[in-house]
Amino acid sequence: MDQRVIRKITIGKDYKVDSMHYSIGQNVYGGHTICNIIESEDKYSIYISKDRDILPWKDFNKNMAVSVEYNLEY
Repeated sequence: MDQRVIRKITIGKDYKVDSMHYSIGQNVYGGHTICNIIESEDKYSIYISKDRDILPWKDFNKNMAVSVEYNLEY
């Protein structure tokens, strides 16, 4: 599960004021780090890691206002 094509996802209508921003490498939830943001047919999923454990953390359906930044280093 080492897909790093999506670098950052923003959820919310107003990018600068009322949105939540999640990016690869961001520290969240008690010492975990966002390790993957994966797009599927109907949602975006955020996975977090701590030590060697990788856990699903959040899902956002594609009906929400979403902005995606892709990693341009392949």
